[in-house]
Amino acid sequence: MEPSKASAYSRHDQNRIQCADAKSLFRYPGSLLLNLGAFFLPALYGTLSKLWVANIDSSQVVLTDVYTYIGIVAEVLNDAFPRSAWNVIGDKSTRSVRSRLNLAYTLMIATATQGFTLMVIFLGYPQGLASAFVPEEVRGISLTYVRLSSVQFLTSATEAALSSSTRALDNPDVPLIFSSAKFIINIVLDLLIISKFHVTEAKPTIVSQAVVRLVCDVVSVLTGLLYFSLVVVRKVQKEPDERQHLSIGLSAFMTLLKPSVYTFTESAIRNAIYLWLVNRIVQMGETYATAWGVFNTIRWGLVMVPVQALESSTLAFVGHAWGAFRASSDTTHPRASRKEILTLLSCAIVIVFEAVICIALSIRGIDGFAYYLSNSRDVAKITQKMWRVSLYFAGLPEPSVNISPQAIDWTYILYGLNYQLAAVLLAASPRWYLYQALGSNFLWMLPWAIVMTKESLPNSQAWSYYAIIFGGALVFDFFDVSLTLLLWIYRLSKGRVKV
Repeated sequence: MEPSKASAYSRHDQNRIQCADAKSLFRYPGSLLLNLGAFFLPALYGTLSKLWVANIDSSQVVLTDVYTYIGIVAEVLNDAFPRSAWNVIGDKSTRSVRSRLNLAYTLMIATATQGFTLMVIFLGYPQGLASAFVPEEVRGISLTYVRLSSVQFLTSATEAALSSSTRALDNPDVPLIFSSAKFIINIVLDLLIISKFHVTEAKPTIVSQAVVRLVCDVVSVLTGLLYFSLVVVRKVQKEPDERQHLSIGLSAFMTLLKPSVYTFTESAIRNAIYLWLVNRIVQMGETYATAWGVFNTIRWGLVMVPVQALESSTLAFVGHAWGAFRASSDTTHPRASRKEILTLLSCAIVIVFEAVICIALSIRGIDGFAYYLSNSRDVAKITQKMWRVSLYFAGLPEPSVNISPQAIDWTYILYGLNYQLAAVLLAASPRWYLYQALGSNFLWMLPWAIVMTKESLPNSQAWSYYAIIFGGALVFDFFDVSLTLLLWIYRLSKGRVKV
């Protein structure tokens, strides 16, 4: 049976929200370090895999992006239940440990079921993904790669549920464990099979890389689930009430479902518009499709690692603080004091550090990277222009691609800030998180997607527009989420937000 709000809250503090107490301050840096490791290792492998595929056949580098786009399709479902974890499982003031673990089990089963369904669909019909996200020049050899990569629907769903639930349970070591397992196995198998130093007599192919990735995804998920089971046993043994049992039930599913409706809607709209635009980029041809993939590899491998790590830690601690705030109130529409609001926002004070990271990586971390990832001068030139990099390869002729120097690197500073501010809404009020997302997607991204579909532009000119679209979206999102957060704070202070 769930403890009452009053009794649960009295165990923590009857007068204050304790997001920033001494214990939390001690745990936040540790959480951040573990999250940095968990996000850094997959990003590093994504970078290395492009290098090795470029050495096999630079024209097939674009095929590795199929794995990324499958991940984006899967993200629509992976962002539904898993992102409700911060608001529900992260509430340790009104829920017992057993209740939170029951919710975590239910979350993993529901998300894995969704992923398995999608995997079966695309294993049977890989042409749908290939025609949408593989350039026509290499589409003929892509079906096997798509089928092998489709298993990611199941593995990524399980990973997403496992990561968010364990972080909400204050166990960020679990995501680090399976990320480390995946990274180590990936590196070992890649070195032995597809790198320049491969020990097999057979010549490595793009299919070899897909098989390696499939094996590593499955093994890492199994490792994470095994480690999680050990964590669960330790937590259960510490529970004083032995009458409760861990179980998966309809009540737990319904508890997760309500906030998940908002996160699913937000993710479906955002990713549908994003994939719409990506499809237009793919239709520009292999060179531009490869450049976009390299651009994203740099973005996710350098800029987004600290951003995501900071966001995950912020989500966990805002979730705890919001649970404490709910436990302290006797009404569904409590009025928050200035101190309580500042306590919630204090969980996002690392935005200054985040801005410094974005500036440093954007300015210093791009030079020469695009060329090494693609082994193509034209692709490197396109990627560098989008990042406003003035590097010229010594001794190499000018690329044949002529594009304008539209840049979006500086916008990622605002993107980092936006992530932190949006995390407050996601962990506290998923409905308000959806509101800010509707503004940015319907007022900025959707109109541009329609324009780029209707207008027929030369590739060089279209690429400049894409820089404006994606760079402008980051700026628009920052102001959009800031205004939404201010309105939410005002209504919270007046007792007009349901908790």
